[in-house]
Order: sequence, then structure tokens, then C-alpha cells
Amino acid sequence: MIFAYNPEYVGDTLLIVTNNDKGLPQKVTRKGKVARIQTEDQCTVGWNIFGISQLMALQDVGQVELSQQQIGLLNETIHEAGFTESLPEIEGPKFVVGYVKTCEAHQDSDHLSVTEVEVDQGKTLQIVCGAANIREGLKVVVAKPGAMLPDGTIIWSGELRGVQSYGMICSAKELRLSNASEKREILELPQDKSIGETFVV
Repeated sequence: MIFAYNPEYVGDTLLIVTNNDKGLPQKVTRKGKVARIQTEDQCTVGWNIFGISQLMALQDVGQVELSQQQIGLLNETIHEAGFTESLPEIEGPKFVVGYVKTCEAHQDSDHLSVTEVEVDQGKTLQIVCGAANIREGLKVVVAKPGAMLPDGTIIWSGELRGVQSYGMICSAKELRLSNASEKREILELPQDKSIGETFVV
């Protein structure tokens, strides 16, 4: 779930992305200060909350982090407007330190690799990666499904050359870190970084 706020370009509106629209046509249902965005198959993919500053103070511009209490307030607003759905609970950080447990060549590509990356509490994600420097044993930055990169790109689960990929292993350039290399390579983290540790973008 992604929250974005940019009053200069969008107005006093909180944009909420809850799901991947998969490029399907969308329809909007507005009730008062709340608008629900759904795809043609009735999947809710987002919400707009208008006049958000009357409900809560948002200091940041761009992607913003909300507390569970603030999400509860948004759910109250959604229900008061006449919708029965609720926003899900916070799932934890979207950018974390991962450990590449396995790395194998993609069977249908000369440059892609299929990795198993441990992200937290023993949980692993299969991620397809195209970086030349990807290899087993690295500590890396993982953008989990639902993460938003600094340029606004949202990472969703998908399929690359017939193989499922659940997130992305990030480069310094994609994270917009200072002195980032122009080469297409992932960021290699020090080995003393803890698996599952939040990486601040």
C-alpha cells in the first residue's frame, strides 16, 4: 500500500495505491471527499481522499508514511462516506536488506538470473535480476512488491521470460543515491548489514 501527497501538483488530496491495476480500464466512484478506483473486474486498486489536511497533517511531499492510527482514521472516513471496504494494516517496510541465498542463470535468457533472496524472519522471495554483478552470498537492497522507487515507479510481482518475480533487487541509481554508478549493476551492501533491516530511501 502506497500513500502519496503532492499539494502543489495534485491539490490537497491523499493518493492511495492498494493494488496493481495490470493495465486494465478503471472506473471511479466518488462519494463526498472519498473516491474509489476500481478496474473493470471490480478489483479496488486505489483511493483518493480529498481535503486531507482537514483530516490530518502531512509534512512530507511525495511518498508519505502513515501510522496505523492514521490508517484507522482514513478507514473511518471511507466508511462514513458510504463505502464498506477498509484499507489493510501496514505490512512493514518495503525496502529491506536481503541476502542472496541462490543465484542461477535464467533458462530462457542470456543475461537474466533467478535468485532466492532472504528478506526477513527466514522468508525468501524469488526475484529475477538482470544485473551482471548479481551472485550468491551478497547482501542487497530489496524492493518488495508495493514499493515505490524515488522516480515514482511502483514495484509489483510479475513474470519475466516465464519466471515469476516477487520484487526487485535495486541499484544505487534506482535508489537515487549520491555518486551512483551509471553501470547496470545492483548495490552491494556490507556483509555486517542485518537481513530484514529497513533500508531508508
